[in-house]
Amino acid sequence: MNNREAYQGEMEKKLQEWGAKLDELKAKADNIGDNVRAEYDKQMQDLQAKKDNLEEKLAELKSTSDDAWTSVQSGFQSAWEELSAGFEEAFSKFSKES
Repeated sequence: MNNREAYQGEMEKKLQEWGAKLDELKAKADNIGDNVRAEYDKQMQDLQAKKDNLEEKLAELKSTSDDAWTSVQSGFQSAWEELSAGFEEAFSKFSKES
């Protein structure tokens, strides 16, 4: 297995973990007070959109040629960091609320 395949496999695994955590956060919505519900809903929609975008970028990454892979990987990494920061913020904030 080359570095490219290992990287893609690791990103797929992490996306699956984040999908499960996103589902977990959504399940906690019943315990969130009305005063933060609108903010919670907006953040969950934003995280879902970022996750969907990252899944599209991963598919693009998988289908690129070896020559273009490094360039596409850079865009993927940027989207990855954005999603990661969003998840960390949501887990930190809404774990306290529930």
